[in-house]
Amino acid sequence: MASPSPEQIIETQRQDWNRVASGWEKWDRFFDEQMAFLNHRLVADARLRSGMRVLDLGSGTGYPALLAAQTVGPSGNVTGIDLAEQMLEAARRKATSLKLSNITFTTGDVTTLPFEAASFDAITTRFCLMFLPEIPKAVAEIARILKPDTWVAAAVWSAPDKNPYLKIPIDGIKQFVELPPPDPTAPGIFRLAKPGELAAMLQHAGFTDVSDQEFLSDVRFQAADDYFSSLMDIAAPIQNLWAKLTPTQQAEAKQRIIQTAGQYRNGSVIALPIAVRMIAARMPG
Repeated sequence: MASPSPEQIIETQRQDWNRVASGWEKWDRFFDEQMAFLNHRLVADARLRSGMRVLDLGSGTGYPALLAAQTVGPSGNVTGIDLAEQMLEAARRKATSLKLSNITFTTGDVTTLPFEAASFDAITTRFCLMFLPEIPKAVAEIARILKPDTWVAAAVWSAPDKNPYLKIPIDGIKQFVELPPPDPTAPGIFRLAKPGELAAMLQHAGFTDVSDQEFLSDVRFQAADDYFSSLMDIAAPIQNLWAKLTPTQQAEAKQRIIQTAGQYRNGSVIALPIAVRMIAARMPG
């Protein structure tokens, strides 16, 4: 069977993320509270300040674009771009509720950005680049549209073994169906988990002052059942694997996932470790 084309991959991802848009909006407040530190880290790494024109790649329901808009203030502006229009509709509702008039959201493909060269003061991107079929092409686009002496800041998932938050459901599903080893060059959750990989792509595109750090934290739930419910609502890649199971297998896998997550209880919460690669780089002047 022939491998899908980049265009086919993009279209499938568009459908996947539109499918889970309502789930992201349902869990929005929870993940805004739990993952806010990543948004603040990206805003800092991109050196955002008042008056800047900022682009956020893969904004989804508004992360970290909304924080960026608050940071650059009314004299600046932010554009968020994402494949999934339904995710962006949620982001627009949040921008309205926050009374932010300096942010716009547009549907588009990160590998073919519809912007002029050297037109942005900074770029942020959270959990987007690893899903792209042509990452070097996207990095070249980032280099093209950034002004000299400006920064890009990116967050991607680190290694599976350091991410029980993501690995637990995958391991649970593997108990019932054989999943092929992930293609290290194919889009996926852990596509850019290897230290230095994204950094090398940025250097090849002409960036300097490249940093690549592993950032450790956790996601905290009141109960393991809440963890499972959130996964089924928002995690499009895991949903796709889940669909391979029969209803009986799903019931048993759910029990195993909840039981395993319960082993991470820390006092009154379930604290599931995460490891994120934070990469920043400067477009030289």
